[in-house]
Amino acid sequence: SINKMLKKLSIEPKFFNGLRITDEETMEVVEMVLAGNVNKGIVNDIQLQGVDALGLCGKDGNLLEAKKKIVDGKDLGFVGEVINVKTSLLKEILKNSIIPVIAPIGKDNLGNTYNINADDVAAAISKSLNAEKLVFLTDVSGVFSNINDHTTLISEMNVDQALSYIEDGIITNGMIPKVKCCVEAIQNGVNTVHIIDGRVEHSLLLEILTPNGIGTMFIK
Repeated sequence: SINKMLKKLSIEPKFFNGLRITDEETMEVVEMVLAGNVNKGIVNDIQLQGVDALGLCGKDGNLLEAKKKIVDGKDLGFVGEVINVKTSLLKEILKNSIIPVIAPIGKDNLGNTYNINADDVAAAISKSLNAEKLVFLTDVSGVFSNINDHTTLISEMNVDQALSYIEDGIITNGMIPKVKCCVEAIQNGVNTVHIIDGRVEHSLLLEILTPNGIGTMFIK
């Protein structure tokens, strides 16, 4: 959705190590898309199932305090990382049986807006809430020992195994930052973290309520 809007506005998308290089003009588009159509679309879909939901971005209520993120010595513009989550706001929303839907946008104490990797935001929020589980709904089935052989899905791994798989080159490319988020969440008190294919019908139930699940579960 972001790239589509950027192309409409004749702005060329640029990336570095899988992260979007975000100048001021691009940041405006990112905020418009993620905090606008995407966020409200998810809220609408949830509410169609008879559950109350509330759309937020990290700037609302100072929910996500962020700082500029430097990657391998490179300044990516308005790309940030979470340094604090206002858990009191989230707990108040949850106490009223409302599902918060949070766009991964934060701000610093000077009011600068930052585009934050959604996986990083999910991990930061799960840690701050001492969550029992964190589930990443993706477009892949999980982590494979051989990416070219989908019969090699790893259904469970611990933190040491995950780090070893990264070091040995078994986990590669875009899966590396996602797995690192899983590891960080586990190391900070989240009991289990899951990567599953959100395109599969009832994927969440199948992962949690069946003996072997359908994705990859990370444990301590």
